[in-house]
Amino acid sequence: MKVTATPLPRSTVAVEVELPADRLQRSIDESVRRLGRRTRVAGFRPGKAPRAMLERVLGVDRDRPEAPDPVYDEAKDLLFDTTFADALGEADVDPIAIPQPEWLSFKEGTGATYRLNLPVRPEVKLGDYQNYPFRPQVAEVDDEKVTAVVDELRDQNATLRPVEDRPVHEGDWLVIGFEGSMDGVPFEGGTADRFPLIVGQSRLIPGFEDNLVGMSVNEEKDFEVTFPADYSEESLAGKPATFHVVVRDVREKVLPEADDEFASMMGPFANLAELRENLRERLVASAKDRARHEFADRIVEYAAANATVELPDLLVDQELEIMHDELMLRLAEEKIPLSEYLEAIKKTDDEVRAEMRVTAEKRVKTLLVISKIAEVENVVVDDAAIDEEVALARQRYASDPKFVAYIESPRGRANIRSTLRRSRIVETLIDRWLDAHPEVGPLPHVDAVRGRAGEEGGSAAELAAQALRAEARAAAQAEEA
Repeated sequence: MKVTATPLPRSTVAVEVELPADRLQRSIDESVRRLGRRTRVAGFRPGKAPRAMLERVLGVDRDRPEAPDPVYDEAKDLLFDTTFADALGEADVDPIAIPQPEWLSFKEGTGATYRLNLPVRPEVKLGDYQNYPFRPQVAEVDDEKVTAVVDELRDQNATLRPVEDRPVHEGDWLVIGFEGSMDGVPFEGGTADRFPLIVGQSRLIPGFEDNLVGMSVNEEKDFEVTFPADYSEESLAGKPATFHVVVRDVREKVLPEADDEFASMMGPFANLAELRENLRERLVASAKDRARHEFADRIVEYAAANATVELPDLLVDQELEIMHDELMLRLAEEKIPLSEYLEAIKKTDDEVRAEMRVTAEKRVKTLLVISKIAEVENVVVDDAAIDEEVALARQRYASDPKFVAYIESPRGRANIRSTLRRSRIVETLIDRWLDAHPEVGPLPHVDAVRGRAGEEGGSAAELAAQALRAEARAAAQAEEA
């Protein structure tokens, strides 16, 4: 066996393996024996038919390249399976994946040669990842922001009061009945007896709600509006319609006064001032937490921008498939077919993938760079930490036993380990910078925010779930099939 290794761009090594005629013949003989045991040839016991008879039954015709050739196909598989490990050792290559071989030659009496374009773990050359030309930015919390939260609480605790002494205003809550028609003929879906809406939220076609302003309870009215040209129902798109409307009920939202009584409703607060102070503390804590997350994002971007790495196409392709699976999962959860989504955004699936590829390359580079920093900084995650995250996943995803089984698997645990390792190194870099800049003060996590998926400092199981969920469900579906 002769092995030749040639470095290629994008962290790839071409390994060419040349095999002698006798090695090729042994794989063909073994292929014939195996196929003979599995193939019924009239007049012969299993495994006893001559090769020529077996090939005739299998439809082998080497004068026609397009004809099937199970004997050679299985022989190639056997030859590859029994030689590639030794070939990798001789070439001193540690690939991150083993693709299918490309057979350059395969001829009895002469020998065979195959080639593998092997993606290898790329060398990451770190640049500066600690001397940041930026600082965390903590948003100021002033009285106006506190008042805005108080107003949100008032809105959430508002009541609806019947209105009978004035006409409809924007913002009123209505119940209406209506019947739509075109040229005097009612159209499908254009009729409702008791339809609720809030005037001004543009829930109905443009112009419809404008005609309700000024009406009163039990008043009836006819008016004409035109359906938008891009309306989802093609038979109505761009066409005028007449609506007969009756207002059945009008209510206005009444907000509680921002006073001490309202504060006591919101919790154990003696007065409004205590409520406002509590809200201010929460807003400050949230602002610091958000500043920490944003600082983490900028640190990661800075480290990735200063690093040099050639990305293997395989890793980018795998990340692209994960991203596409994530999109498919979101569409499935919203019950939106891919065809409808593509029609809505006016793009093909290939165009969507092409746009995703840029992000996929960025994600792969970021993961490689952060992993390299964790290696340099000697950040280690022990099994106890993995066990803790798996236990958390069991609780959080108790309703999804297939996913829990997947997250408990060796692959799931490995993903949690790498995710937690990346999270820890980023937290380490943040705390190191904060220790060197005491004037900034602490930027603690908010416990309520810590568990949010997709943010540094969150549960590693939660973060790992994003990458594994689509893959786990796909694997489960494949097993069911």
